[in-house]
Amino acid sequence: MSEMEENYIVSARKYRPSTFSSVVGQKALTATLRNAIATDHLAHAYLFCGGRGVGKTSCARIFAKTINCEHRTPEGDPCNECPSCRAFNENRSLNIIELDAASNNSVDDIRSLVDQVQIPPSDGRYRVFIVDEVHMLSAAAFNAFLKTLEEPPSYVIFILATTEKHKIIPTILSRCQIYDFSRITIADMIDHLEYVASHEGITTERAALNVIARKADGAMRDALSIFDQVAASSRGNITYRSTIENLNVLDSQYYSRLVEAFMAGNVPDALLIYKEVRDRGFDSQFFVNGLAGYLRDLMVARDAKTQTLLDTDDEERRMMAEQGAKLPPEFYYAAMSLCNEADMAYRQASSKTLLVELLLIRLCQQNGPSPTSEADGEGRKLRPIESARPTVSAQSPQPACSAHPPRGKPHARNRPRHRLAPAPRCPHRPCRRRRLRHPHAQCLLPRHPHRAHLRPPRGHAQGHRNMCRCARHSRRRPTTAPHRPQ
Repeated sequence: MSEMEENYIVSARKYRPSTFSSVVGQKALTATLRNAIATDHLAHAYLFCGGRGVGKTSCARIFAKTINCEHRTPEGDPCNECPSCRAFNENRSLNIIELDAASNNSVDDIRSLVDQVQIPPSDGRYRVFIVDEVHMLSAAAFNAFLKTLEEPPSYVIFILATTEKHKIIPTILSRCQIYDFSRITIADMIDHLEYVASHEGITTERAALNVIARKADGAMRDALSIFDQVAASSRGNITYRSTIENLNVLDSQYYSRLVEAFMAGNVPDALLIYKEVRDRGFDSQFFVNGLAGYLRDLMVARDAKTQTLLDTDDEERRMMAEQGAKLPPEFYYAAMSLCNEADMAYRQASSKTLLVELLLIRLCQQNGPSPTSEADGEGRKLRPIESARPTVSAQSPQPACSAHPPRGKPHARNRPRHRLAPAPRCPHRPCRRRRLRHPHAQCLLPRHPHRAHLRPPRGHAQGHRNMCRCARHSRRRPTTAPHRPQ
């Protein structure tokens, strides 16, 4: 076995940053730390927050090494040559102590840490305690740590690192200077991977590195681990095809072909492309989510104002902008909404394939002349149909009724009901009363010229006999007092 194989070190450890200049994607934060060291304005406690693989622990180590360095560079980086820097690089420095709070989260562990705080540094100016994954400490351990964290000795500096800041109690947060690390962009990852590949003698394609950076999801450590995996499988020649095959990533060309089918309204081609994706072994829900993400990228790439939201390199951004400009923004709004609905209904669907095929069919119809129409034929853009309302013909104004002068708005119970049968009405609206519903509405006493003003009696049959004077009922004598009109 050769010496290179015996001393092989993964890229995440071999190319771990040792100076502020070598930190990837955190320029603003490293500049702030440099200025604090240069002006000697150092706090007694720092809290580094951010996702995995963004450089929290690396920056904590660089910061601890720099404040004890005897000969700093003009840029504010450690020299890596003085005794303090050499002791740190060889992992034998007594001034820098690291504690993993995930496995040392009890009160006894914090008491041991407090006892070490009382020991001054043997060489250098500061003793730095780096507590990683500090959110894993128990509530009792946090409370035991409060007093020491608030008033440590002048030679002690605490650096706490966490991925879940919301789990840390407010009394700890109020005692620290908080630094939030940002996700590393795809462009920065690609540049750093090219730097690593050049030093390792590996040939790469930029499209392949773009796939690796997207797979890493903002974590530089994950990107370097994936890079080693692909480099081992491709024997030092990382191509786009070998990368997507090794990582089992769906090629973006499938999504690009689908968008072309959507523009042409070609349903058969869209269904055949989906069959190719399923034949390669990809999950249908993964395909739907990937399609929604691709449509979102096209939407933000088509407008120059929103291209900054597209996290990719310049060449990929230009290609997506050309394709995204071929469709109107309304298509993307509706398409993303349909993809979201399909994703939510995926778990409950009995036929997953039918659900996705129906989604593709509806997406092909979105770019048609009438995407919401169910009729056959060419069609046009649909417009809302106004509800038909009866037109009221203009009538000549009628003189007010002398027998019943207007008394304002009638009571609700005296207003006409639409469910009643039509009855004779007074032409004057203020005089209109309740309609009559009994079968002999025309037989009422003609005491008033407007017979519809008479209210219907409470007793239907008996009241009708009392009020009616027709030939049918005039022979019967009333049994109750006649109803008088109001």
